Amino acid sequence: MNSSSSISRLENEAKTPNTTMVEREIGNEGLRKQILRKGTSWQTPSPGDEVEVHFSGHIEGGELLDSSRDKGVPFTFKLGQREVIKGWDEGVATMKKGERAIFKIPPNLAYEETGSPPLIAPNSTLIFDIELLSWRTIRDISGDGGILKKILKEGEGWATPRETDEVSVKYEAWSNNGTLVYKTNGILHFHVSDDHQCPAVSKAVKTMRKGEKAELAVKFSYGFNPNKNRVVDLKGGVLTDSNLKILLELVSWKSIIDVTGDNKVLKKITKVGEGVDRPNEGSLVKVIYTGKLEDGTISEGRGSYEEPFEFITLEEQINEGLDRAIMTMKKGEEALVTVNEKNTCDNEQKDPENTSLNYEVKLIDFTKEKPFWKMDTNEKIEACERKKHDGNLLFKAGKFWRASKKYEKAANFVEFDHSFTDEEKCIAKGLRISCNLNNAACKLKLGEYHEATRLCSKVLEVDPLNVKALFRRSQAYLSLSELEKAEVDIKRALTLDPSNRELKLEYKEIKDKQKEYGKYQADMYSGMISRMREPAGSSMD
Repeated sequence: MNSSSSISRLENEAKTPNTTMVEREIGNEGLRKQILRKGTSWQTPSPGDEVEVHFSGHIEGGELLDSSRDKGVPFTFKLGQREVIKGWDEGVATMKKGERAIFKIPPNLAYEETGSPPLIAPNSTLIFDIELLSWRTIRDISGDGGILKKILKEGEGWATPRETDEVSVKYEAWSNNGTLVYKTNGILHFHVSDDHQCPAVSKAVKTMRKGEKAELAVKFSYGFNPNKNRVVDLKGGVLTDSNLKILLELVSWKSIIDVTGDNKVLKKITKVGEGVDRPNEGSLVKVIYTGKLEDGTISEGRGSYEEPFEFITLEEQINEGLDRAIMTMKKGEEALVTVNEKNTCDNEQKDPENTSLNYEVKLIDFTKEKPFWKMDTNEKIEACERKKHDGNLLFKAGKFWRASKKYEKAANFVEFDHSFTDEEKCIAKGLRISCNLNNAACKLKLGEYHEATRLCSKVLEVDPLNVKALFRRSQAYLSLSELEKAEVDIKRALTLDPSNRELKLEYKEIKDKQKEYGKYQADMYSGMISRMREPAGSSMD
């Protein structure tokens, strides 16, 4: 659909004769709402409700962002859980079922001064046409009617526990006949991902906010499981064939974040920080931390409130796992960080006697590196060259993850060159190509083959005859067993550089793999045909 026509249609709907309501302000932060069609009830959704909407939106005076109507599929999200921009959370909370309205969302309730490059510029005002189709107040948590939740007391804030978090709860369970089956003795602590004896409780806490109280109607398949290793004192025995009513309170929880995505660096938040901003690569950070070995021996301690320890993120000044964990923290946050030393950093030797380190960390303050959109063109080129040089040094040292981050950031500095002079555009193009090629080499070393193909393809879009890009993409395709694509790229590279020994070896490896695959297919088809020719009744039952 043409974006300009979609915007015009959206703007015209706001001017139709059916629109009887004038535009009004919601709250005191600049959000404005104009009702196009009134709702069919008096109720509005509450925080935590799962709402279903149709929408279309654009930047004020600019391009269409997205439209669920064009896709024909409604958009669903949990209200007040920060799954969408703040303007949406505040606006949809005022709507009734069936209502349709246009919201004018100021930057402070959208993407603020950072924007969402390249589509949404900093300090952009957004226009959304939203229709509230429905929402769920009593939530079907399990999706099959096995666990129905009714909120008895609203919780605090907006956040809910995640799979890795440690929760503190109180609950009691009653059978259909009014018998008390189980009651916690004080506060019970467990990890959400643990195989808790009552599956309904584990599922329900992930939908709750701190201090929330809820009533659960639970079918017996989600009730207490007597075969779990954990022993629960059930009053009156385990009722495996009885439905339950559970009164559940989420007292609190501690967020545990898998920083690296592989359980090698885990962070448990002990004190929530301020705002939403976090350090990025190159930030000047002020911290206090103490490191301990598994046996409790203090291995290091740095910083104090009077004189915090300062360092630049991702510059190898502290343990890499701790470095990456601190980059997930907010100002004022306190956390316990566990770093599994085995294979955490690139090619570094570890102490076999200590497989993990435990850190108590306080992030006092941080200052981010100057963002690229605030730099002039010369600063962007210089910053790109510096980051690329840093990446080269890390790559030579075998630290491929860190090198990849440097190349990625370097390329970002010169990604958008519309304000560059012709000479600067030429320099920027060369830097982008070099950074993307080097990053592709890192991705190959890290086994991230899809990313390697993407980076090489970006290079080939602007330089179709780039031999390195063809070679590295061919290597990635080979690792992904996409042999036909690998052969196309390597043949093309050989046409451009027929005497290149590495290309010839790669071509030979591809042909050998194709022969192996051909033999495998032939053997497989031969076996199939043999079985098909067997006389009826010749095989054993």
